[in-house]
Amino acid sequence: MIIVEQSDPRDPQATALLQSSHALMESLFPPEDNFYLSIDALCAPDIRFFTAREGATILGTGALAIKQGYGEIKSMFVAEPARGRGVADALMRQIEDVARGEGLAALMLETGNVLHAAHALYRRHGFTDRGPFGDYPAATSSIFMEKGIAD
Repeated sequence: MIIVEQSDPRDPQATALLQSSHALMESLFPPEDNFYLSIDALCAPDIRFFTAREGATILGTGALAIKQGYGEIKSMFVAEPARGRGVADALMRQIEDVARGEGLAALMLETGNVLHAAHALYRRHGFTDRGPFGDYPAATSSIFMEKGIAD
């Protein structure tokens, strides 16, 4: 059974997954188009960081950055052997539930243009394309998405 819970990004297993995610992003995109948060930044008070685990093994990570009136999804990553098992879906449901509990009206995200599995995940969860938001530039390697969640 997959358990999703708020966690510490400094947990060694979480840190290892985040470092794998960062290395993948650095291999796919130019430095100016990498917008991931550092492990220290994921410890900020306006961040809710989650892990998905099976038993004692962390299989995936995700985060919710609390912004003015909306939440931003960050640090979504699933270990390669766990992909296709519903880990990302479980993380997305938890993030959306917490965002609603925080009273946020929408969720937004930035993802890479070649991350097709991520696009499918977000569309499956009701996200649609939009333009850049917040401080993001209109990077050619970025896709921006949003979903209204107000009740």
